[in-house]
Amino acid sequence: MSENDILSAQPNIQEKNPEIEAAMKEMIDAGVFYGKKKSKTHPRMKPFILHNRNGIEIINLYKTLETLERTAAFVKEKVPGGGMVLVVATQPAFEDEVLAMAKRLDCPAVTRRWLGGTLTNFKVISKRMEYYHKLKSDSERNAFDRYTKKERVRIEHEVKRLGEFFGTLEQLTRLPHMVLVIDPILHVAAVREARRLRIPVIGLSNIDNDPETLDAAVIGNTKGKASVLWFLAHIERAIKEARQKAPEVAPAAQLVANEAKLQPDSLKKEHVKAQ
Repeated sequence: MSENDILSAQPNIQEKNPEIEAAMKEMIDAGVFYGKKKSKTHPRMKPFILHNRNGIEIINLYKTLETLERTAAFVKEKVPGGGMVLVVATQPAFEDEVLAMAKRLDCPAVTRRWLGGTLTNFKVISKRMEYYHKLKSDSERNAFDRYTKKERVRIEHEVKRLGEFFGTLEQLTRLPHMVLVIDPILHVAAVREARRLRIPVIGLSNIDNDPETLDAAVIGNTKGKASVLWFLAHIERAIKEARQKAPEVAPAAQLVANEAKLQPDSLKKEHVKAQ
């Protein structure tokens, strides 16, 4: 399907709106319109489908634009000034870009593997992070020089192992105000933990996922690098605007209270899977 075919099929393009037309071309260039096979399409995603091309569903980009606008508005509403967003994207192809964005926003990120209990068992995870930071600090100032070579190698291995889990979570000193995921199908555990604690979840979702699993979802291609970068750029802009707009009005204490309400039996079973 050519660019003209996709553009001509969009409702508002007929109005020759320059802004919408530019947005559509931007999404086409990024390959946002690529969906999944018809057999993998979730029933609730049918309104977002424009055509089927060679067995692949083509996403209605006008609908995608609407979901982007709703998600950006949701971010501005839910992320206060200085609010923390936890970014979850474990796909290797996007790791560098996700970490770069997280650094610009001074936000924690998960780019390797989701550690069970990162949110629902936050107190235990926090202690493990403190242990990692102490071990790393002691190693950097040569505090283990008096140890044997075998012991130093073991410690170095432990620092490296823990670094894979906690190295990008240094800013996670409290529960986040929001969780952002790239493809909720791949991050079911992260979405489940956030929703259990009533932490808002947004993300880029393709048509194989139930849109109701997220509080706000942008519908588009979750596999293409250009598509993911397009999504991250717009969400980063929304987060920055949200932080500039208002002071912090939803402190993490409220999220901790939510956690406390659920602490009894269901969360006692949560455990750290850092083996």
